[in-house]
Amino acid sequence: MTELYDVAAIGNAIVDVISPSSEDFLAEEGLVKGSMALIDDAQAVSLYGRMTAGIEASGGSAANTVAGVASLGGRAAYLGKVADDQLGQVFVHDINAIGVKFDVAPLAGGPATARCLINVTPDGQRTMSTYLGASIHLTPEDIDAAVIESAKIIYLEGYLFDPSDARRAFAKAAGIARASERLIALTLSDSFVVHRHREALLGFIDSEVDILLANEAELTALFETSSFDTAVRSLRGRAKLAAVTRGERGSTVIAGDQIHDIAAVPVEKVVDTTGAGDQYAAGFLFGLAKGRPLDMCGRLGSIAAAEVISHYGPRPQVSLQDLALKAGL
Repeated sequence: MTELYDVAAIGNAIVDVISPSSEDFLAEEGLVKGSMALIDDAQAVSLYGRMTAGIEASGGSAANTVAGVASLGGRAAYLGKVADDQLGQVFVHDINAIGVKFDVAPLAGGPATARCLINVTPDGQRTMSTYLGASIHLTPEDIDAAVIESAKIIYLEGYLFDPSDARRAFAKAAGIARASERLIALTLSDSFVVHRHREALLGFIDSEVDILLANEAELTALFETSSFDTAVRSLRGRAKLAAVTRGERGSTVIAGDQIHDIAAVPVEKVVDTTGAGDQYAAGFLFGLAKGRPLDMCGRLGSIAAAEVISHYGPRPQVSLQDLALKAGL
């Protein structure tokens, strides 16, 4: 089949609510700084009412990544579930407006569109409280085989390991991708996902995954070690290719015996780290889809991550393609 997309992603379709916060507010609300916690609808309404004024923007990890791919000039598609409500309409409009294919039927008569309440402290660190709502009602019937078959890389969001219907959709997509000889990429998403589903994730990595994306905390959690070097050694025998972000220390790309250490792109001020890993994945996967060398893929990821941490919101506000061209990539 003709390849239509560089990346097709599957994940939780979420609208982000991003507000500046203080350390004291996190403590008062019992929120663990830098973490992601699942909350129910009532908790979401309550927390939203106490947060400071902020911005609302379409989000969701994998959706942010394909937004980045589109900003780089790539072709992208997305599969996720929203409700037939106002926030769902906002999500659909936003993702279609940036040129990403998204036409999954909305959920009618069920939970509201998912939202993530993000409190950002002055150091740019984000603390997320997520109501999954309609997003967990993604089912195997929502997986469009034609989209999977026509993408170079299928990008799967680790958050989908939680809900049973979504995990079955996840497995169906992986099966179609493998049968079509497409590359399968997985992001570990968050350390809490790793702790909850470690054995299942390891099994999936061993049997299905071509490209693993993670941050340092997620990778060390996966191999139950505090040592990054030990985790990398453990990873080498399981993943064909991996890219691991390390904050201000940049990232490390691992491919068998090859290791590429990629420097972080400096920014004048870190405003909000929301979406940093998602945009790194966008640059890295875009580079792979275009056949770029691994070190260049990592540099594209660093450029995309640097752009998104310089402002509020999880998606690029300027053309990543222009930034890449300016950097000679």
